[in-house]
Amino acid sequence: MSTILTEAEAKALLKKVLSYSKADECEANLSGDERGNIRYARNEVSTSGSLINQNLQVQSAFGKKVGIATIDEFDDASLEKVVRRSEELARLAPENPEYVGLLGPQTYLKANGYFESTASITPAKRAEAVGKSLEMCRGISQAKLTAAGFEEDYKGYSAMMNSKGLFAYYPSTNINFSLTVRTEDGKGSGYVIRGYSDFAKFDPAASTRIAIQKCIGSVGAKALEPGKYTVILEPTAVAVLLERVFFDMDARSADEGRSFMSKPGGKTKLGEKIVDERVTIYSDPTHPELPASPWSGDGQPQGKVNWIEKGVVKNLSYSRYWAQKQGKKPLPGPNNVIMNGGTMSLEDMIKSTQRGILVTKLWYIRDVDPQTLLLTGLTRDGTFYIENGKIKHPIKNFRFNESPIIMLNNLDALGKPERVVSTESNQNYLLPPMKIREFTFSSLSDAV
Repeated sequence: MSTILTEAEAKALLKKVLSYSKADECEANLSGDERGNIRYARNEVSTSGSLINQNLQVQSAFGKKVGIATIDEFDDASLEKVVRRSEELARLAPENPEYVGLLGPQTYLKANGYFESTASITPAKRAEAVGKSLEMCRGISQAKLTAAGFEEDYKGYSAMMNSKGLFAYYPSTNINFSLTVRTEDGKGSGYVIRGYSDFAKFDPAASTRIAIQKCIGSVGAKALEPGKYTVILEPTAVAVLLERVFFDMDARSADEGRSFMSKPGGKTKLGEKIVDERVTIYSDPTHPELPASPWSGDGQPQGKVNWIEKGVVKNLSYSRYWAQKQGKKPLPGPNNVIMNGGTMSLEDMIKSTQRGILVTKLWYIRDVDPQTLLLTGLTRDGTFYIENGKIKHPIKNFRFNESPIIMLNNLDALGKPERVVSTESNQNYLLPPMKIREFTFSSLSDAV
């Protein structure tokens, strides 16, 4: 049996699993994927590998007593065994007061996240793409550049079925590529990261060119005094800050006073304007540039949802339990995130800046205050001083202390959104570069 099951094959297997059930309710989740990767360092390929995975998770419930078991073997005896095991665990478990039972059949949007160009990647294609990148880095002999990169591609599917008649299936593909280029003496460093569902959109030469330019351009960095500056954040830097907002749109944590969406007295900021009116953040599984599963982990349909619209908090996510408790409609959290932008290119944003700092990447992000979303971290791999609309020279890296909420209230301009991979979570988003006033750099960092 192939690791990647068709919709018909997945449905047939899940029906067989449920046929063994003797529980009040039973849900089965099935997944399979194939991953390939190639890694290079010091201008040479160091590793190449592949991973094949398949998994079946069965959840059985007797009343509110719930048990879960998993297995990676799909013969009939193993399927029955995992169902029996989940039932044994359910009988032994205490009652779960937050168990709300299973959903019946649902209707889902059609989302296309599976591309044959990515699914058919071979080790030879991987090597060809990386070869182009290595050739460029080795070719600039006068700069003596050293490249280290990683390309990973994925094809897989997820499916679920339950004893109330719900069935869902979604296949997907993805490729992520990251590259760090450094000068031989380690005084210059450039970085790029890209993600696509469709391998045909991946241009390793264009990506490598960006990292090389930043590397060569960052040599001879000068120290600049810490303080508040106008900054232009490239989408890679934007992602690691804003995903703290995306991950914290949960109604329960807001209601219980545990998030930046909380207010005194058990109230939340739902319906309030919390950021600049140019900020609209939404999720849409059918978006062609960032397709995602049209159903959530518990089988709820995923549709287009505005989380923040023109600066106003429009929605918080509600689990089925918390929605029932609060008398609200359930709403699953986002499984992709898109932010509207403007029409400016990154070059236009630089030209419009009298005095400021261009940031390629932020890393080592840590929480300082969850209530205000205050974060700290460091710039890296290409930080530049802008004067009179031009990049004047590279600067030494900074530590920053900033809240993405305060940042989005100091918005000066938005660029064109582009697909970006978070260097912290590896999640893909669609985000614009941003020009921000009064971004706080607290100290210098000697790291390149």
